[in-house]
Amino acid sequence: MPVIPISELSDPRLADFSHQTDVALKKTGGGIYIAESALVLERALRAGHTPRSVLALGNTVEEAVALVGPDVPVFSGPPELLEQLTGYLLHRGLIAAMDRPPLPSPESLLASARRVIILENVADPTNVGAIFRSVGAIGADAVLVTPRCSDPYYRRAIRVSMGTVLQVPWTRLGDWTSTRELLTASGFHVAALALTPDAVSLRDFAAPEKLALVLGAEGDGLTAEAIAAADTIVQIPMAHGIDSLNVGAAAAVAMWALN
Repeated sequence: MPVIPISELSDPRLADFSHQTDVALKKTGGGIYIAESALVLERALRAGHTPRSVLALGNTVEEAVALVGPDVPVFSGPPELLEQLTGYLLHRGLIAAMDRPPLPSPESLLASARRVIILENVADPTNVGAIFRSVGAIGADAVLVTPRCSDPYYRRAIRVSMGTVLQVPWTRLGDWTSTRELLTASGFHVAALALTPDAVSLRDFAAPEKLALVLGAEGDGLTAEAIAAADTIVQIPMAHGIDSLNVGAAAAVAMWALN
């Protein structure tokens, strides 16, 4: 399929890119997400995800075609027109509309895992993306997210993670009762990162072979249900009267200490 130049925005094939919110994209048919930049697109393709189409500035068209091949539409046009279509500048040269793959079951991820990260109600996609990047760099086998956690496939989360959201296995959980039962059946010790009077310093915590580390929402921290479901409460030792870190930074520190 040849590169398709854009001179106006009436082509219905551009609908995937037209001022769509992440929530709207998730509801489109089987659901899609936006891969932003050639690096992220390459990682998505390597993960086996299927591209629907690509929107590319002139200097990235050849790279886009080389990545997706001749059968995927590659649209190109002037920056001003593409910004009018999407609602934002294509700072990284291209974006691709990708079909969302089905999520695996929590049971399948836990079956072969030794370290997992659980994100409870982390609302900011930037924090979710940063945590996934740390997971990919420092090491954990999977990420499990609660129903109210921000979607790891949101464009900002994928961008901040540098595409590691597309490489690290993840899925959604149910309520804490079923989650605790599943973790127990899978042989996991649950450590919750929280500021409680009985919290154990990470320096003193001997991590067991199979560990699930639970991280909570920005500001509010973990819910009472999450803390009640934990086997151990752990905290990062602090200096200068500071009591906590941003959840993204805390995740990186805790993963490094417990790896």
